[in-house]
Amino acid sequence: MTALVLTALLALATTAPVGPTATAFQAVQRAEVIADVRVHGNHVATNEEVLALSGVAIGEAFTPETPAEVYARLKASGKFDEIEVLKRFASIVDPTQVTLIIIVNEGPVRLSFTRGPDGEDVAVVTRRWALGNIMYLPILSGEDGYGVTHGVIASLANVVGQRSRLSLPLSWGGTKRAALELEKNFASGPLTRVEVGSGVQRRTNPAYKEDDSRRRIWARAERAISHVHLGATAGRQRVTFGPLADTLKTLGADVTIDTRLNPAYPRNAVLATAAWERVAFDTGGTLHRTRLEGTGYLGLLGQTVLAARVSRDGTNGPQPAYLRPLLGGWSNLRGFKAGAFVGDIVVTGSVELFAPLTSPLYMGRLGVSAFVDTGTAYDYGQRLKDQIRYTGVGGSVWMTATVFRLSLSVAHGRGAGTRVNFGGGFTF
Repeated sequence: MTALVLTALLALATTAPVGPTATAFQAVQRAEVIADVRVHGNHVATNEEVLALSGVAIGEAFTPETPAEVYARLKASGKFDEIEVLKRFASIVDPTQVTLIIIVNEGPVRLSFTRGPDGEDVAVVTRRWALGNIMYLPILSGEDGYGVTHGVIASLANVVGQRSRLSLPLSWGGTKRAALELEKNFASGPLTRVEVGSGVQRRTNPAYKEDDSRRRIWARAERAISHVHLGATAGRQRVTFGPLADTLKTLGADVTIDTRLNPAYPRNAVLATAAWERVAFDTGGTLHRTRLEGTGYLGLLGQTVLAARVSRDGTNGPQPAYLRPLLGGWSNLRGFKAGAFVGDIVVTGSVELFAPLTSPLYMGRLGVSAFVDTGTAYDYGQRLKDQIRYTGVGGSVWMTATVFRLSLSVAHGRGAGTRVNFGGGFTF
């Protein structure tokens, strides 16, 4: 018996590979092979067409690079909006047998029916034309002094990859505007959003009663870090304002802190912005313009909220009429007409108590408020403490509903009588 065991061990030792040969033998034993390929998500392209485009076949060797290579081939075909290539094991006994799963998304498709050879209805699936996927959003906004603006925004999604959008806003009325805007949002990386665009715009300046016409091209990049939003903008515009005609090059940067959980009705939150812009005129000379604005929202008894806002628009020199900030109207000094005052520098402040009349469970909210607005406008070189401060006191009725807000106020402007101011519209 002992001799028999020794003989078996000797035979095993002489037939089993050792050293480098053993290593090669084990590598061959571990080589993975494509045992099956499965295709999911296709409606227009057949399984055979997807397999042909993938460039793989059953029985071929599977390597770590295979999924990436298949993805690249399918992406290059231009037939699919989204592609995912997964590796799965075809057997729990033999780990070398691999199933390759290909998941594709051909984008929007159209289903139609035709008559078959035997008179039956046959379904035909085709890819929809991209322009058939245009989305439309309304433009509706208004403000005393500028009138009501109405129009439409036509948008096409994913024109330069996922999370991108090409938009064409067209509006008339108070603000006449046509533009082409392309934006791209990023899930990761140094930038959160990039936007480029070109457009024309015209509206009447309520202070000077002159048409302000502008042709503009611009690019903007943004980065969001928690509640902090950083932005940079560069552009060029041609301005026609009455007898004035200028070409400007602008470069700016801004930072915003926004802790609002519900922008439609903030509570216990802060919204603050600091912005700087350099304006270079083709005729020579530059200006540095700044804007500082901060608003705090404090929740009081029940649903009431106390909001306090301060702002300052400044500059380092005299500005042309079309760049000068305005004071008066719904946006910053109720009780006075829009553009009642104008200057190189405008400083404003307001305190407002909001009281909703409806439950927060409703989709829309109706409420009232009481406010005090104050502000002044003056020329560069003058001192703030030497200026006359204008004040408006009144109340308003307001309504919010998701992306829509409307406010109508009645206020008494000290030294100017009582006036109705309005503002609001859709925000997207």
